[in-house]
Amino acid sequence: MQENELQALMGRFELLIERVEQLKRQNALLQAQEKSWREERAHLIEKNEVARRKVESMILRLKALEQDS
Repeated sequence: MQENELQALMGRFELLIERVEQLKRQNALLQAQEKSWREERAHLIEKNEVARRKVESMILRLKALEQDS
């Protein structure tokens, strides 16, 4: 292998290493975002469940009031 071919190959190899590092950083960022979204989703599911229970409780109270009338 000639010196210029070796230099070209080394240059491509360095670019590949830089790309791998860039993808690692991007992957870490995406994983952090996914974790945040999963936590937000769990929080929203819990809020939805609390609201659902409150609405069901109100409906039961209204039905009880209606039957008492």
